[in-house]
Amino acid sequence: MNQNLTTFSIKGQIVDIKKKEIYAAEIFVENSKIESIKKINKQAGLPYILPGFIDSHVHIESSMLTPAEFAKLAVVHGTVATVSDPHEIANVCGMAGVEFMIENGKKVPFKFNFGAPSCVPATGFETAGAALYAEHVAELLSRHEILYLSEMMNFPGVLNRDDEVMEKIKTAHFLEKPVDGHAPGLRGEIAKTYIEAGISTDHECFTAEEALDKLQYGMKIIIREGSAAKNFEALADLLHEHWHMMMFCSDDKHPDSLVDGHINKLCTRAVAKGIDVFKILQAACINPVTHYKLPVGLLNIGDPADFIVVEDLQQFKVLSTYINGNLVAENGQTNIASVTDTAINHFNCEAQKADNFVVHALVEQHNEMIDVIEALDGQLITNKLSFSAIVMRDDDGLLHSNLEEDILKITVVNRYQPAPPAVSWIKNFGLKQGAIASSVAHDSHNIIAVGVDDESICKAINLIISEKGGVSCVNHEKEMIVGLPVAGLMSMDDGYEVAKKYTAIDAMAKSMGSKLSAPFMTLSFMALLVIPHLKLSDKGLFNVDTFSFVNNDL
Repeated sequence: MNQNLTTFSIKGQIVDIKKKEIYAAEIFVENSKIESIKKINKQAGLPYILPGFIDSHVHIESSMLTPAEFAKLAVVHGTVATVSDPHEIANVCGMAGVEFMIENGKKVPFKFNFGAPSCVPATGFETAGAALYAEHVAELLSRHEILYLSEMMNFPGVLNRDDEVMEKIKTAHFLEKPVDGHAPGLRGEIAKTYIEAGISTDHECFTAEEALDKLQYGMKIIIREGSAAKNFEALADLLHEHWHMMMFCSDDKHPDSLVDGHINKLCTRAVAKGIDVFKILQAACINPVTHYKLPVGLLNIGDPADFIVVEDLQQFKVLSTYINGNLVAENGQTNIASVTDTAINHFNCEAQKADNFVVHALVEQHNEMIDVIEALDGQLITNKLSFSAIVMRDDDGLLHSNLEEDILKITVVNRYQPAPPAVSWIKNFGLKQGAIASSVAHDSHNIIAVGVDDESICKAINLIISEKGGVSCVNHEKEMIVGLPVAGLMSMDDGYEVAKKYTAIDAMAKSMGSKLSAPFMTLSFMALLVIPHLKLSDKGLFNVDTFSFVNNDL
C-alpha cells in the first residue's frame, strides 16, 4: 500500500456486494474519493476490501460516550457510519441536546447521520426535561444534517391519527426524508394501518412471525442486537429470503460491549448460520445507505473513500478502516483522538431520605394482591405478574422486598423537579444485597433504582444526585459510581476508560446476585412506557397495553 495525506492506493480482493462477485484490484484514492479501481492479477494473501459497516439505528447516548468517543471505539470494528437518533439527550435538554450531538460528532472523522426525534417526551405519562413539538421537528428536518424522522414510538397517536403526530410525519414526507418506526408487537391490520401512515422501518420485532407480518406490508426490518434487547437469533434466518429489506442495528449498546464488537459481530454470526455472505453484507453495508440516502461511499468510482479491509469473510477481522480516505483505525487500534467539549445537563433533584421509599400495606385489606413487573433478560418487554402482599408484609404493615421470591422494590425519582418518588415491585433482578441505580432511564431519564432495602436504594440514588447523573451500585461494604455529567447520560472521559469503569460496576452488580446479562441496561428500560407490558414512570405504575396508569396504591 502506498499512502500519503491526500493520495494513496491499496490492493485487495474487492467485494462487489451488488454484483455478488469478488476480484483482485487496486483502489486509487485522491481528495477523499475513489478516483479509480483497476483490476489486477490475483495475488496470494490479499485481504478483502468492502464497504464499511453501518449501525442502522442507534442511540449514541446509550454507550455512555459522547459521539466523538463512540466513533473512536466503533471504527476499530469497521463501522464507518451510524443512523443516530438523538432522542435520549433531546428528552433531557431539548433542541440544545440535539445540537450538542451534531457539533460534537463533527469533531471527528466519522459519519454520524442524525434524525429528528419524533417523540419528546415519549408519552404524557412521565416527567421529561424538554418537549419537541411539530414546529421544532420541522425546524430540525429542514437541516441538511438531519436525514430522517426518528422512531415514531407513539403508535397509538399514529393509529388514532393524532394531529401533532401526523404533522411531524407529513413534514418528513414533504421533505422526502424517511420515517423510522417503533411498533413492538403490532400485527395484522393494526400493523398495516401503522405502516400505511408512511412509516418505513421497525427495529422492535422480537419474533420472526411479527417481522414477516410487517415485511408483507412493505416495511423494512432492522435486526437489533444491543446490550439489553437481543433479537438476532429470532430474526436472522429471514435474511435468506428478505435480505433486500433488512438491516442491522444495536439500538442501545453499553461501552463494554462496544469495545468487544459491533456490526462486524453480527456478520460473523450470520455467516456461521449459513446465510449467504453477499446477503449479509447487503444488510450491513448497502441497505442503510440506499434507504436513508446516506453520504457514505459504497466502493464505486467517485464515491467517498469509505471502506474497510478485513482478513476474511468469516470472522471479519478488521485490519483497517477508512473514512473519506482517512485511516481511522488499523490493526485493532483507533487513530481517532479524544476531543474536548463542554458538558450540558438538566438536573434539579434534592437528596433523598430512606423514608421516602417506604411502602405501607392497605390496612383494611389483609390479602390484597399487588402488581409486579417481570423483567426478561435480553428483552425490553416485561410481563405483568400478580402476588399476594402477604409475601412482603411485616408485622407493622410495611411491605419489603422478598429475596426468596426475587421480588424487589423499584423506584423512579423525578430528576427535573422535587416530587415524591414512584415505588413499585419487580421480579428477576436477583439482587441479594444492596441496590443499583441509574439516571439513564428511557425515555425521560429520571433516576431509576432497584434494591433489597430502602437504605441501599436511597444511598444509590443519592450517589447519582451528587454527580448530577450516572450509574451506581452499593452494598454494605462498597459504593461505586460511573459519573455521567453530559445530560446525565454520557461521560466526558476516554471511551476505553469508561468501558473499564462500566465493566467493574457491572461485575459488582452481578456479584450481588443479579443473573441478568446487562443489569444496568435492563434497569434503564423499566421506565419505558412505550414497550409492553408493565413499566414504572415517575408518576406511577403504567399498563402499556391499556396505555393508562394501574389503579394500585401499592
